[in-house]
Amino acid sequence: YCLAIRGTRARKMHTSRRDAFKSINELPIAKIYWENRKIEILNENYRKRSEKKVKVDDRIEKKVALIKCYPGLNPEIFDFYLEKGYKGFVIEATGLGHVPTLGENSLLPKVEKAVSLGVPVVIASQCLYGRTHPTIYHNLRELLKRGAIFASDMLPEVAYVKLMFVLGHEKKMEKVKEMMLTNLAGEISERLEWVE
Repeated sequence: YCLAIRGTRARKMHTSRRDAFKSINELPIAKIYWENRKIEILNENYRKRSEKKVKVDDRIEKKVALIKCYPGLNPEIFDFYLEKGYKGFVIEATGLGHVPTLGENSLLPKVEKAVSLGVPVVIASQCLYGRTHPTIYHNLRELLKRGAIFASDMLPEVAYVKLMFVLGHEKKMEKVKEMMLTNLAGEISERLEWVE
């Protein structure tokens, strides 16, 4: 059999295996059996086929940066992107949404600067499973105070594409935040169940 996986939950886990793609934080939609072509639904949480005509909405903001957090990350990278006219950032943080918040490598001033300029900063996690959480630790609350948007359990690459889409439709920070925290295509789970 093969699995039908929601695109907003798919992660390639191996460079070349046939089962390279896994569903993250959600059960796959279905199993499709080769021999009898039977489809076994595993996850009822999907949009059913509609007779409505599909309309392509390709309005996106291309100037969005995905920045991976790592030891020694130079905060000046944000200045570079802002000078180039970037309209949004997704930070691929560690754990629950951790980024450097102390010393010369603190990202707090850069997050605050970006948000004050109307440039949203979204915090996603490098971890595959689980979700970001803005209130558990002090440094996360500091990011939240400065206007960062925590991406719940969205994969970083999904948060990146979603921010491109959202900024293609909305410029007001409060509306951007609302749209980023709204489940549009199965990218945010209401609650997490153990999925391997």
